[in-house]
Amino acid sequence: MTNTEQRPPASGPDRPIALITGVGRSIGIGAGIARRLAATGWDVAFTYWTPYDRRMEWGAEPGAAASIEKELAEAGARTAAIEADLTDPDAPTRIFDEAEQRLGGQVTALVLSHAESVDSGLLDTTVEAFDRHFAVNSRASWLLIREYGLRFRGAPGTTKDTTPGTTPSPTPGTTPSPTPDTTPSPTPGTATGRIVALTSDHTVGNLPYGASKGALDRITLAAAHELAHLGVTANVVDPGPVDTGWMNDELRETLVRGTPLGRLGTPLDTAHLVGFLCSPEGQWVNGQLLKSNGGAAS
Repeated sequence: MTNTEQRPPASGPDRPIALITGVGRSIGIGAGIARRLAATGWDVAFTYWTPYDRRMEWGAEPGAAASIEKELAEAGARTAAIEADLTDPDAPTRIFDEAEQRLGGQVTALVLSHAESVDSGLLDTTVEAFDRHFAVNSRASWLLIREYGLRFRGAPGTTKDTTPGTTPSPTPGTTPSPTPDTTPSPTPGTATGRIVALTSDHTVGNLPYGASKGALDRITLAAAHELAHLGVTANVVDPGPVDTGWMNDELRETLVRGTPLGRLGTPLDTAHLVGFLCSPEGQWVNGQLLKSNGGAAS
C-alpha cells in the first residue's frame, strides 16, 4: 500500500479520531493542532476547562469551544468538544466514553496539550499549587494514556490476537495435536496508534510546572515501550517559546534575541510536527523527546 493510500480519508465515516486535550482558546497550541489534524483527514474530539482560563491573566475566551468546533467542521471533521476538569481522577474515563460515543469509534491518536501553569519558584510554591500541577500535568496525563492503552485495538496485522477462547480446548483424555499458529504476525515497523505529549523544560522560577512536565515526559516515554505491542508510538514534543498571549513585551524581545531564526514559535509550527508524528510517515519516530523551538537556547 502506498503512502497516499494510507492517508486518512478527506470525508466520510472512516476518518480516524484524534483526542486533543487543552483546546480552550482559539489562539492556543491545542487549537492549532486540532486545525491541522482536521485539515489532514482526522475527526477531532477535544477537551477544555473554562475555569482555568478564567483565573489566568488572559481570561476565558467566550464561545471558544463552539468557534473551534465550527472551524474544524468546515475542514470536514466531525467534532466533539468536551469540558473536563482534569484534577478529577474520573475525568479521563468520561472523556473517552464521550469521545467514542459522539464520534462513533475508537480514539486513534491521543494528543496531550493541556497544562496547569502558575509561576512560582522553590521558596514560594505552596503545597496546594504543587499538588494541583502534578494532578493536571502528570496524573491526568498518566490516566489518559492508561485509558487509551486499555481501549486501543490496532489495525489488523499490528498485534496478535490473544483474546481468551480463540484457541479450541482439547477433548478431555486426549493429547492435543500441535496446531499451527495462523494468527498474522505483527508487520515489522507497523504502528497505527499515536500518543503525543507537549512538554516544557521551563523549571527555574516555574518549579511545579516544569517538574510536573518532567514527570509527563517519563510517563509518555514509558508508553513507547509498554504499549508497543498494541502498535502504538509515543513521543514528547517541546515546542519552546510560543506566544499565545502570555508574554509581555520585554520577555518577547528577550526570547526572540535568543532564537537563531529570529522569531518566536507559533501554534502552527507545533501543529506541523504533531501532524507528521500522527501520519503514516511518522510511525518510525518513537520514544523521543523532540525539540521544535527554532534553535532557542534552553
